[in-house]
Amino acid sequence: MTSSPVCLIVGAGDYIGAAIARRFAKGGYTVCLGRRNGEKTESLVKEIEAAGGTAYGYTLDAREEQQIEERFAAIEKDIGPLEVVIFNAGGNVNFPIRETTHRVFYKVWKMATLGGFLTGREAAKYMIPRNKGSIFFTGATASLRGGIGYAAFASAKFALRGLAQSIARELGPANIHVAHLIIDAGVNTEFVRERFRDRGIDPAELPEHTLMDPASVGEAYWLLHNQTRDAWTHEMDIRPFREKW
Repeated sequence: MTSSPVCLIVGAGDYIGAAIARRFAKGGYTVCLGRRNGEKTESLVKEIEAAGGTAYGYTLDAREEQQIEERFAAIEKDIGPLEVVIFNAGGNVNFPIRETTHRVFYKVWKMATLGGFLTGREAAKYMIPRNKGSIFFTGATASLRGGIGYAAFASAKFALRGLAQSIARELGPANIHVAHLIIDAGVNTEFVRERFRDRGIDPAELPEHTLMDPASVGEAYWLLHNQTRDAWTHEMDIRPFREKW
């Protein structure tokens, strides 16, 4: 069992999830990294350990109830009580409505909404008896407005936002901070850079700070977790200064 506080990131991908992990590890947390292909966490675990931190990587599909239940139970038993749980699963796809299949719509909903529900519910089970903890959800521009081709993604993100609001109202009086972080920007990831290339734009030639640095998302979550409870933020939206909104 660790003596340091524990943070679980569900959806610990190579960019945003990794940046969140680095920030909390830097702040003295033992970080647990869950993603569908757990072997992809190995390099990040080694990086954090080389910097003096502690990290564990797991194969975890947030859509599968049994996997979520078992992973939470194992962390609580073998590592320590969870103080921070961050749901950061993606699901960003773009299809015209006539090309949005049942499979696509359902898969995105399961990933971005059902996964958020299972993660939030399980975190609540452990945090409520302790009257302590933070549960955070990663949102997007699509959490606030639907765009062309984003019927599946926006529907799922709208639902995740409503889920976060409901959980926040229920758990706030139990001293559990629930927040929804809206990333209203393109984040500097390979996925986003590829989309620019598809539009004939070289990402390397974009003006500075056009894309958001994943590390800035990590800092936003660190700030949320360290707010005093007389001034908790439920919803924070972040965007580059160039972004139109």
